[in-house]
Amino acid sequence: MQLHINGQAHTLDPLWEDETLLFALREGLGLVGPKLGCGMGQCGACTVLVDGQAQRSCLLRPKDLAQAQITTIEGLAQGTTLHPVQQAWLTHCVPQCGYCQAGHIMATVALLRHTPKPSDADIDTALAGHLCRCGTHQRIRQAVHTAAQQPTTGGKA
Repeated sequence: MQLHINGQAHTLDPLWEDETLLFALREGLGLVGPKLGCGMGQCGACTVLVDGQAQRSCLLRPKDLAQAQITTIEGLAQGTTLHPVQQAWLTHCVPQCGYCQAGHIMATVALLRHTPKPSDADIDTALAGHLCRCGTHQRIRQAVHTAAQQPTTGGKA
């Protein structure tokens, strides 16, 4: 079976079709950006974009996504140029342990595609359910506002 991930077709061994997308990405394809947190779709660490929408990859099956466009954090940067959301994360020193950050970033990319100038309430709603044990929520909010000021944020990924 083939999956369309980060703008490229990837052949996936049939043994991964009924596994979670998270495990297929990480173990089957070596895309380790999405992380296993809770395995129940409640923490957000495994978030990817499916047709531009933030989705928990631990709840999805590859066999259901053959026609979908999937984007992982590995697909955001263009060569050595970081996506504006990734750059904002670094500018505001958001990551501490970093485990949850890929999920937060992917959810933020989806948010900014649909709400280019989000309010604090929009950000809180979009990132609700994305857990961060390090408590960097204020820096995350600042980074989202910074990324929203970039002209290219809404068009990528």
